[in-house]
Amino acid sequence: MKNSKNALIFLASMLPLFVEAQLSNTGQKTMIYPETKKENVKDTYFGTSVDDPYRWLEDDRSADTRKWVEAQNVVTQKYMSQIPYRNEIKERLKHLMNYEKYSQPFKEGAYTYFYKNTGLQNQSVLYRQKDAGEPEIFLDPNSFSKDATTSLAGINFSKDGSMVAYQISEGGSDWRKVIVLKSADKTVVGETLTDVKFSGVAWQGNDGFYYSSYDKPAEGSALSGLTQYHKLYYHKLGTPQKDDQLIFGGEKTPRRYIGAGLTEDERYLIISAANSTSGNELYIKDLKVKNGAIVPLVNNFEKSHNIIDNVGSKLIIYTTLNAPNGRLVTVDAAKPAAENWKELIKETENVLEPSSGGGKLFANYIKDAISMVLQYDRNGKLEHEIKLPGIGTAAGFGSKEKDKELYYTFTSYVYPSTIFKYNVATGKSEVYKKSGVDFDPTNYESKQIFYNSKDGTKVPMIITYKKGIELNGKNPTVLYGYGGFNVSLTPAFSTANIVLMEQGGIYAVVNLRGGGEYGEKWHLAGTKLQKQNVFDDFIAAGEYLIANKYTSKDYLASMGGSNGGLLVGATLAQRPDLFKVAFPAVGVMDMLRYHKFTAGAGWNYDYGTADDSKEMFEYLYKYSPVHALKAGTKYPATLVTTADHDDRVVPAHSFKFAANLQKDQAGDAPVLISIQTNAGHGAGKPTDKAIEEIADRWAFLFYNMGVTYKK
Repeated sequence: MKNSKNALIFLASMLPLFVEAQLSNTGQKTMIYPETKKENVKDTYFGTSVDDPYRWLEDDRSADTRKWVEAQNVVTQKYMSQIPYRNEIKERLKHLMNYEKYSQPFKEGAYTYFYKNTGLQNQSVLYRQKDAGEPEIFLDPNSFSKDATTSLAGINFSKDGSMVAYQISEGGSDWRKVIVLKSADKTVVGETLTDVKFSGVAWQGNDGFYYSSYDKPAEGSALSGLTQYHKLYYHKLGTPQKDDQLIFGGEKTPRRYIGAGLTEDERYLIISAANSTSGNELYIKDLKVKNGAIVPLVNNFEKSHNIIDNVGSKLIIYTTLNAPNGRLVTVDAAKPAAENWKELIKETENVLEPSSGGGKLFANYIKDAISMVLQYDRNGKLEHEIKLPGIGTAAGFGSKEKDKELYYTFTSYVYPSTIFKYNVATGKSEVYKKSGVDFDPTNYESKQIFYNSKDGTKVPMIITYKKGIELNGKNPTVLYGYGGFNVSLTPAFSTANIVLMEQGGIYAVVNLRGGGEYGEKWHLAGTKLQKQNVFDDFIAAGEYLIANKYTSKDYLASMGGSNGGLLVGATLAQRPDLFKVAFPAVGVMDMLRYHKFTAGAGWNYDYGTADDSKEMFEYLYKYSPVHALKAGTKYPATLVTTADHDDRVVPAHSFKFAANLQKDQAGDAPVLISIQTNAGHGAGKPTDKAIEEIADRWAFLFYNMGVTYKK
């Protein structure tokens, strides 16, 4: 709810298995890869037999998988260590990232809290400050573990700020632990809660809170086993977790995702329940009524809904019901059914992302992937359009009801992330914290263009580069995309991209169908039997960049992570001639089996599953990266990245894809996989690991494009 309280290890005996890479006549490396054994494993789908020889790589607990991972990492690191400027890039990144970074401040009780990183700290530190006093460290995640791989994964205070529950993630896993403190002296209260996943913490007074979790998988690994049904619990402080009260979910109301929050006045418990990543049920419970019932507002999964604020019994709800781009409605909690909803802020042609703060409503609209923010009162009267410092992304605008000021962040591809303080009454903004990054925006250019996809659909793309570069087709270019799950890619500054652009490189981000930039219709146009539209959009973006001399096929790279990793894998298989380099990260690569691991079953709204129908199976089988590769094909230089603790998109996806690609590669371009240890899907990654990963990416890119890195 918007307004809820919310290392490498290698066995020396294995070294003889590898042969040093030798230079071919083209100057590239002829790679010798670790042997990946094949097993006779087959599945039958609607009469079609499908081989799965690398099924054994799905077992993350086996010695064979562990040895394969170690062997692949040795080959990858051997290759990377021979790139002469790899360390220079790493040192450049260290310099660029070594500046103070701050988060937006937030008020809890008598203190103002904020996150700060002095520069190269592995984890940002949470500070607090009372009035004009000196800031003090409240929580330092760098002390949670020796290697800084245990991160702070969420924190929630009780309404008066006296109690706090914080979550930790170990090794990047989505499984969390919850620790409760008295905020005044940081005394630990009660036992540490374990096995919490995909959950916030919603305090009810200072006595306890609501949280969500799954039962640990009965079969298989805790990192890859299927997590099917979410459960919402109430934990009373001082009592054991085993006695926590089940509030919603379980056998009577099985749901894959359940979230809870309280309205700021703590009168209503809000429950959101869903079986996929799109659409949700919505329930409330009046906590002032003893033994009150949980009442449905919406009892189906067809659209998306969220309570963002309330004024007494009047609920203010965001919904896509009869409004694909979103709108705000109100209803009395006594009669909350959809037929009683009254429109407060109507739908527009732009996608709405609302929030509340200072007793006001903020309508953050996405217009062609760019932010436009309007302030309304709670009666729906327009009060201000927030003047933003340029074309980019504004985020934040959430605070408590009585706050007279709130904070938001503005950024773009050439505007380093800056925190602004906003006066709710006057509608005026002032700079609160500027970025200290060593970057001069006046030397760079970022422009939005629209191009036609295969079927004629106009698709936006933002292209960013250093001013004065020659558009001669020889610029190393990265094409980045996602295209799924209603996710909108809006402009955001990345320190990592400075290294690319300093070398005359181009960074292009495309807003593919499947995303949320143009609402529900745009999203649905990239799902299930329409998923090929996403790949066509991405391919057409690459062709546009080549046709307009930004780059050429010898200097074009594809990049994406998670669903974006699927994008890179699928387009690599369909158009291996289009890209020189490919970076599929933590990708969903086995489209026939993705739904059998962790929370993958909830992605069926976007993908469909191979069990749905013969038509759906054949569609998935055709583009599934693990299955779409063809032996004897010259594929781009590819660096697959994943992590051993990724329990969102299990690393087996990347393992099987890399094994197949190494087997089928007919060209001289390397196919490598880098598997980070004690790391997950990305969140909470220590700075040192992030720098190593980025340095390897740019070193691999420049080396395989024949670009000389200049200091």
